Amino acid sequence: MRRLFGTDGVRGLANGELLTPEFAVGVCASAARTLSNGAGRRPVAVVGRDPRASGEMLEAAVVAGLTSAGADAIRVGVLPTPGVAHLVVEAGADLGVMISASHNPMPDNGIKLFAAGGHKLPDDVEAEIERGIGHAATRPTGEAIGRVWDAPDATTVYVDHLLSAAPGSLNGLKVVVDCAHGAASVAAPEAYRQAGADVIALHAEPDGLNINDGVGSTHLEPLRRAVVEQGADLGIAHDGDADRCLAVDGAGNVVDGDRIMAVLALAMREAGELAHDTLVATVMSNLGLHIAMREAGITLDTTKVGDRYVLERLRAGGFSLGGEQSGHVVMPGHATTGDGLLTALRLMSRVASTGSSLAELASVMTPLPQVLRNVVVGDRDAVAASDRVAEAVAKAEAELGETGRVLLRPSGTEQLVRVMVEAPTSEEADAVAARLADVVATAS
Repeated sequence: MRRLFGTDGVRGLANGELLTPEFAVGVCASAARTLSNGAGRRPVAVVGRDPRASGEMLEAAVVAGLTSAGADAIRVGVLPTPGVAHLVVEAGADLGVMISASHNPMPDNGIKLFAAGGHKLPDDVEAEIERGIGHAATRPTGEAIGRVWDAPDATTVYVDHLLSAAPGSLNGLKVVVDCAHGAASVAAPEAYRQAGADVIALHAEPDGLNINDGVGSTHLEPLRRAVVEQGADLGIAHDGDADRCLAVDGAGNVVDGDRIMAVLALAMREAGELAHDTLVATVMSNLGLHIAMREAGITLDTTKVGDRYVLERLRAGGFSLGGEQSGHVVMPGHATTGDGLLTALRLMSRVASTGSSLAELASVMTPLPQVLRNVVVGDRDAVAASDRVAEAVAKAEAELGETGRVLLRPSGTEQLVRVMVEAPTSEEADAVAARLADVVATAS
């Protein structure tokens, strides 16, 4: 059977070839059986979703799958992904299910699974769940069938948790928040207002069809305009399920995940919260982050791409801060997964407590020009084994020295090789990337 789980659950066209109600029933029944704690009681699952229309259909199927396997289901309704993970912990549940396709367009949807403790699943557990889909199993009957409850206070519980993790008041701060017509449309403005900020909510009216439609963290122009027009101190952008956060300074300039991590790393070290003086990031983080952390005396530990790998490294090393350039930021002391609202609160608290603008704080890091080219190839493995490619990469690295960086990364799902080059100037990065792309394209 082909592997169904990607780096962040199962995702695809809702009601299309893969992500059907029948599939949702099967995968969630298997998950309930696999993740049951075996403590002599039936398992409990927390189920949440983003507001896209297909989530209503898939929620019914997810709950049917769970209860058919004898698990009780707690429906928390529309809630950010990190809120679902938190409520798994709060409820002492055995698993959590989030129905969302994150930043993808509305026709897509997805199923993300959490184990007890609100943690994402390791590869071997996902493989076990896949093997169990559709396999014959003894079905409970009578009183052994799972039951269903609703949790109308789920947003309140989550917002209270966020406020307990915010280090200070946001009084005097004016912020525009772009909710992407997604799962954060209620929780984000409420949390920021309760923390003391003057909040202007943008794109916070989901109708099931407008999620991520030219708005949110993947379409920052509306937020950049609004921050300048409203004279706000900064802007915050979330994606459809609000597990990521990007920011905009008062002049409308984008502050990406790398620069957010730089600001938070310095703040946490100052507060004695940065465990082992180490930040965890992926290989895609800009070389500018490496330079800024080295100059600040902070170790930068890198992982392969995917927030799950950042999470694994954080847990294994006992570290307290990690994330991705895309805005997934994880603080294990307060959350078990990337939490865009928590990230925003901590970032805004730093602005408020220092009296410095976001632009001033973010200037600790100077991003190097970065060029990314997706090269279609016949065989990714042949490219990885090619001496010609290795020689071309070595030559480019020698040219750039410590002033730049080269990264070749095969796609996990397509016959593509991603060529990433960083250099002191955009022209130099473009030239090196074009040269490497030509070599890669003819190497398979």
